[in-house]
Amino acid sequence: MKRMHCLAAVLALSGSLAHAANSIDLSSYTVTGNYALDRLGTMGLEASAITYARDRNSLFFVGDEGEGVVEVSLTGQTLSSMRFSGWPAATRHNDAEGLTYLGGGMLVVAEERLQDAFLFSYVPGGSVSLASAPWASISDYPYANNGIEGISYDPRDGSFVSVKQDSPLEVRAGTLSFAAGGGISTMTPLFDANTLGLSTLSDVQTLSPIDALAGTAAADNLLVLSLGSQTLLEIDRAGNTLSRFDLSGITSQAIEGVTVDELGRIYLVAEDSGTPNSRLFVLSPVPEPETWAMMLVGLAGLAHRVRRRSA
Repeated sequence: MKRMHCLAAVLALSGSLAHAANSIDLSSYTVTGNYALDRLGTMGLEASAITYARDRNSLFFVGDEGEGVVEVSLTGQTLSSMRFSGWPAATRHNDAEGLTYLGGGMLVVAEERLQDAFLFSYVPGGSVSLASAPWASISDYPYANNGIEGISYDPRDGSFVSVKQDSPLEVRAGTLSFAAGGGISTMTPLFDANTLGLSTLSDVQTLSPIDALAGTAAADNLLVLSLGSQTLLEIDRAGNTLSRFDLSGITSQAIEGVTVDELGRIYLVAEDSGTPNSRLFVLSPVPEPETWAMMLVGLAGLAHRVRRRSA
């Protein structure tokens, strides 16, 4: 029975995106999960960024107080955590706002005000001093609370995309070469982000990890999250809006982070915002009628095989 449910889920999700040559169409998505995240003292509060680890089938999130990173299941159960034992002396706030997973246990965390990204290896129950970690600067604006809010890795070519909150709004793309003492960055703006019509930019996610988009134009697209506008946009790399999702009805808590898995499911994290817990929300595409038909055929065939085996 469990295998049948798994097949149903895979068919529903992959079928919903099977024709997504140019867009995943956020209007076809709906909220399918809402989970409280553990406080872990205060490490699990103020959840500001999230990333999906395909090779671990888990999620990592970080709070904007920069205490550490937490690994959770796809339904929000805590699996492990790792503390940040030190930040560069140049930051007075340890303002962790961006997080992305490279694979093999490697993570990159971005400090908003420094606008720098730090590379480290995740060790459950361990700690890492980011003050001595390899790093690279994403941009060189003055130290301020309107800097880097999100970063995402593109596994196709090892490049990155980042967003700056405002003053100015920016969506950048390029490469980061991490090194002790500071590496090399080729990150430059993709377009005039003011044309997106958003008041702020809070996070970004590449869509290339979605299996159904491989080889299509949509694999180049990006998800851009705006807390200020309570909106999730799908855009192309020229800044054209392709689809959108209104986040205003999901929660009163501040949604600050977004990531996606290989099936196209979208994961959002919201700060506690005065409530007892930060939260994890899951958005999934609603299957089209032909997808339901395919799913039912597959389930019927599987049920027939199970009955024959039992007989």
